Amino acid sequence: MRTTATAFAPATVANLGPGFDFLGVAVEGQGDVVTATVRPDLPGGSVHITSMTGDNGRLSLDAAKNCCGIAASATLKLLGVSSCGVSLECTKGLPLGSGLGSSAASAAAAAWAVNALFGAPLTKADLVPAGLASEATVSGYHADNIAPAIMGGFVLVRSYDPKLALVPLTWGGDATQLWFCLVTPVFEAPTREMRAALPKNITMALHVANAAAGAGLVTGILNGDARMLGAALADDTIVEVARGPLIPGFAAVKEAAIAAGAYGCTISGAGPTIVAIAPERDKGVAIAKAMADAFRTHGKLEVGYAACAQLCADGAREVAPGGGAQSPADKVIRLV
Repeated sequence: MRTTATAFAPATVANLGPGFDFLGVAVEGQGDVVTATVRPDLPGGSVHITSMTGDNGRLSLDAAKNCCGIAASATLKLLGVSSCGVSLECTKGLPLGSGLGSSAASAAAAAWAVNALFGAPLTKADLVPAGLASEATVSGYHADNIAPAIMGGFVLVRSYDPKLALVPLTWGGDATQLWFCLVTPVFEAPTREMRAALPKNITMALHVANAAAGAGLVTGILNGDARMLGAALADDTIVEVARGPLIPGFAAVKEAAIAAGAYGCTISGAGPTIVAIAPERDKGVAIAKAMADAFRTHGKLEVGYAACAQLCADGAREVAPGGGAQSPADKVIRLV
């Protein structure tokens, strides 16, 4: 047992268009940091949140109502810890309701930090159910953010029932030739509200189109084909159609991304972040700039974050206390 451990978990892009609730990817750049400390003075297996920063005071310090507290509690149960409690300090690097897996990042960092306290006996795949317990409470029972936030890279959620089955998908090409252009306007899109906008029933034709596009996503990933990945990502005929009109300027942003050379563009998670696929850094920078300009001009929104980022292969990882985690300069270029 260690006294303290600090972990970082990255932003994630879920859905990737037609991959609704079954596909997500971790990206370099922003993320959350959680420090876990062993507390012999607390009841065995209990969790106490001592501080939350970066959330503008919006998140509860009640561990039973906070995603990092719920994940930490579930991790302690998986570990069978009953001799002590744990306290948490969380620093939010991701804005709430951004479409970049904010709640998943906090949960993933908390789970990995608590696991590290006790010698890290649980694998990253073992910890996904702990994070999923948090997601189910905060934003819904879906693993397309929490799985890549913990495990890194692309992760396919093969099934939820009768049990969770996860399949890591290895990018089949040169990872330096895959860039995610991410632009987040100053506009909140809460996951629960965006899920409520989805249709309850769809036609067989739409199901077939999205199933084919989803297969294209997986094929593009395994073959390392950024062009195919982008084309499939842009072909969502169900979720993007329902959510796009709720994000001011979305249609213009997507059009600007394609015009600037993107292979494809869609909504990241529940939004409002928009993601586009680029083949190399310089073109990615131009695409992200065009997307940001379109948000300002057509959506009449300020832009809080604009960047080009590479794949984050590591997912949640331990970092130095108080230092957070910085992505290498050659893996993320931030414009705003």
